[in-house]
Amino acid sequence: MAMNYNAKDEVDGGPPCAPGATAKNRRPDNTAFKQQRLPAWQPILTAGTVLPTFFIIGLIFIPIGIGIFVTSNNIREIENPSKECEPYRRNEDKPIAPCGAIANSMFNDTLELFLVGNESYPTPIPLKKKGIAWWTDKNVKFRNPPGDQSLEERFKGTTNPVNWVKPVYMLDSEPDNNGFINEDFIVWMRTAALPTFRKLYRLIERKSDLHPTLPAGRYYLNITYNYPVHSFDGRKRMILSTISWMGGKNPFLGIAYIAIGSISFLLGVVLLVINHKYRNSSNTADITI
Repeated sequence: MAMNYNAKDEVDGGPPCAPGATAKNRRPDNTAFKQQRLPAWQPILTAGTVLPTFFIIGLIFIPIGIGIFVTSNNIREIENPSKECEPYRRNEDKPIAPCGAIANSMFNDTLELFLVGNESYPTPIPLKKKGIAWWTDKNVKFRNPPGDQSLEERFKGTTNPVNWVKPVYMLDSEPDNNGFINEDFIVWMRTAALPTFRKLYRLIERKSDLHPTLPAGRYYLNITYNYPVHSFDGRKRMILSTISWMGGKNPFLGIAYIAIGSISFLLGVVLLVINHKYRNSSNTADITI
């Protein structure tokens, strides 16, 4: 006796139906939603549609951003001292200027270099104390309190940091290198990322191309020790260095470029070999077929 099976149920994964039994249908209802026949829209991204969108957004947002930025910079806020200066914010009920732990730990040793020649007295080497800070820091980031009074009057009501011997308005005798715009102070306030770091202390100008900056001979370094480091096992060094178009000695930048270039070149060779190998294999397979 032949038996008919419900082919639809077998395709759907259901068991075959017994004779006379009602077929169990697991197919979704024939609706537009369940059969995924709803209308859909999918954008086709091309260079002709994407690039103008980017340019239009840029032309709209850049002027708005410039206007907001300029307006924000014209708003003046005065907070001295800042709450971020703790625990060096106030001392003896007076605000500390400059405040904060970085300013409090400012390096204040004095270094003097002398050339020991045949003369009875060593010849001092002029050390330039200006031009050691970044131009943006000197002229944009750091500012003294405004006013026509003397710098001492403008800092009246403040006190110097705990570890400082003298107040901020006595860092230098020259007005354009005193107070918050003192370049030694500015250089120190640009913090380093690592515990071992270098700070530019002074510059030695070359007088002419015919004579070396430091002639050969014996030199004497006089150090006025004001900055103790024994409490945290620190060390100090004085380094005499030449400069180039890229500044002082920095081997990391050259090593990084060499490493990245070598890796890129090696990857290019590997990909070239792989492409050549599989391309030849594909051509051979096509010919064989």
